Amino acid sequence: MKCKIYLFRHGQSYHNRNAIFSGTLDSKLTKTGREHAKIIALALKDKRIEAAFHSSLSRSKETLKEVLKFHPECKIVIEDDRLIERSYGKIQGMSHYAFVKKYGFKKYKQIHRGYDVRPPGGESIKDVEKRVLDFIKDLLKFMRENKVNVAISASGNSIRPFRRFFEKTSIKEMMSWEIPYDNYFEYSVKV
Repeated sequence: MKCKIYLFRHGQSYHNRNAIFSGTLDSKLTKTGREHAKIIALALKDKRIEAAFHSSLSRSKETLKEVLKFHPECKIVIEDDRLIERSYGKIQGMSHYAFVKKYGFKKYKQIHRGYDVRPPGGESIKDVEKRVLDFIKDLLKFMRENKVNVAISASGNSIRPFRRFFEKTSIKEMMSWEIPYDNYFEYSVKV
């Protein structure tokens, strides 16, 4: 028997729209972000979802809430911060522009898309990958024990290592991805 994982990014937040290093700061969905959530909800409308996961960030919760409007069969909703956005540490709340102006474009590229580069007091994608892999291990066990399809509302940088695990891609490819707000990724799991 196979069960499905439906993985999607939260809709656009105010920090996303304004090119701010949001990280673990809470930033609400914009009007466009709420529309993104509705697009995902419609795309998943005819799928069966019995369990769902989100982070503690409102953008993750709001997006999932929209999706679950079509899924009364979903009785299990779990908050898990292993799905939370990457922490940008001391630069959280800083605009990309202000960062480039202060530290230069080369440093911006290293921080923004470097695999093992940590912002001051923050996490690298390698760090995020470690916690996401721990989540996946527990998720697969949960799915096998409960034989359920799951929806996961996550953040862009926690989706990267999730996709890398299931799609068996390289670090370089993972770091090149732009994670869409209005689409989902589907994976099958043998249970």
